[in-house]
Amino acid sequence: MGNETLDVLLLEPLQVTPRTSVPAFVLLLVIYVFIVASNLGLVALVCAERSLHQPMYLLLCNMSVNDVLGATVVVPHVLRDLARVGSERRIRYTDCALQAFCVHLHASVSHTVLMAMAFDRYVAICSPLRYAAVMTRGAVLRLSAAAWGSALVLVAVLVGLSVRLSRCRRLVSNPFCDNASLFKLSCESVLVNNIYGLGYTVLLLGSSISSVTLTYVRIAAVCLRSRNKALNGRALQTCATHLAVYAVLLASAFIIVVLHRFPQLSGHRKVASVVGHVALPTLDVLIYGLQIREVRQRLAGLIQNSKRALMK
Repeated sequence: MGNETLDVLLLEPLQVTPRTSVPAFVLLLVIYVFIVASNLGLVALVCAERSLHQPMYLLLCNMSVNDVLGATVVVPHVLRDLARVGSERRIRYTDCALQAFCVHLHASVSHTVLMAMAFDRYVAICSPLRYAAVMTRGAVLRLSAAAWGSALVLVAVLVGLSVRLSRCRRLVSNPFCDNASLFKLSCESVLVNNIYGLGYTVLLLGSSISSVTLTYVRIAAVCLRSRNKALNGRALQTCATHLAVYAVLLASAFIIVVLHRFPQLSGHRKVASVVGHVALPTLDVLIYGLQIREVRQRLAGLIQNSKRALMK
């Protein structure tokens, strides 16, 4: 069959019954609305409040935008699936390729932005006197551009290698498209794809894990030498927040990789892949938005002002 015949693909749906599809739809919709509203609200808050125009919060905006991207590229498609249980799910190949690109871009930027935030915390704690000189607005812009630009190039090559292949299948064994779904549609050799995919994974995870580990080892060493309990407590709170998000990111990726090795658990893998796209964006807002004192204070101030306005 030619590529024109296979231009419309079939997506495997989630394994839900008509009885459970309605509560699953409502729950996922509520979570999605919370992700979009809270993340965009956090970005708006940082942009509106001059006191929050600090490197850490500006870098946090990158994560919030990326979280909205990651949820939006997957959740609406899954909601449509839940609303039409039993019907075929069709998607054009070009839309599938675009979705796969956005899925991997979101995953890659999650790592690169966390690396940039780790560098910010390293300078703030290990070289506090040089922090203002190092983490200028220009430096923040360069870090943000590097985080998105490097991920963009890596993912463009990754997906481009799959798009070049001819297709002989229509079924995507996933509730949404990713790079593996694309090259599995081909009957050609995918050796180049596997080699680049392995290199991409090693480069991204290797640089992410090594940089974050090295950064926090150095931070821990500085805190152990310091006798300033207030500084150590603040550093511990900030770093614990960052490490919690990073641990959730690695755990979700590890679970999906492990489930890929067990075909009999394909249903669990599909659910885990969807949960991965809503759990981290939700936790990011809760962990960063509610644990960072400055953000809590600004949110509390906005709520108080709103109450006063309503009482007038």
